[in-house]
Amino acid sequence: MNNSTFTRSVGMAATSLAVALASGCTSLLPKAPPQPAFYSLDAAAAPRKALPREARPVAPTLIVNPPRAAAGFDSQRIIYTRQSHRLEYFAHSEWADTPARMLAPLIVAALDAAPALGAVVTAASAASGELRLDTEIVRLQQDFSTLPSRVRFTLRAVMVDNATRRVLAWREFDETVAASSDDPAGGVLAAHQAVQAVMGPLATFCADTAGGWLNEQPVQPAPNGAAAARSSPR
Repeated sequence: MNNSTFTRSVGMAATSLAVALASGCTSLLPKAPPQPAFYSLDAAAAPRKALPREARPVAPTLIVNPPRAAAGFDSQRIIYTRQSHRLEYFAHSEWADTPARMLAPLIVAALDAAPALGAVVTAASAASGELRLDTEIVRLQQDFSTLPSRVRFTLRAVMVDNATRRVLAWREFDETVAASSDDPAGGVLAAHQAVQAVMGPLATFCADTAGGWLNEQPVQPAPNGAAAARSSPR
């Protein structure tokens, strides 16, 4: 082997070694953690057309308290299960806010679209009302114990007479929707569908309870002695 050939061989070996070392060093550098994906819980369908306020029947004002969440469901983590009584959460997928806070405007919109109800306002407003709605998210989770996975949403609702603090009625609404894909995105879509499926029955429950409360109110004689009228607020 002459000197030029030897020199070229040494140079190529050195270059290969440098590339290998560079690649190895690069693989040892810490990798940037994956960015989390944030999902919202909002209306998946257009609300029903509401009647103008002046065209609605007489009904009490309903105050909607901020929804609460059971232990384990009061954070932005997206919960899933693989076995009973064990809650897990996705590492890189979260709700944009807690489900309870995102649910509040959906409840108000659903009840406000029900023509059988009067004014529907949040507890944060300065308005007063005769009835109050308390809600709690019992569960909102994606279940992987069977495939395809399913999302289960359970909401407890309690209607209260504001003046007497008497519980007028309570009910649990429970919906299960199969996920379109076994991942967080599929679970979020199923969660939207489950929440929307509960909003209609919730509005009916509130309207029926308000109607029963109105029928219980005492009848006061009209000042002119004519037809009697209920003492409920106008």
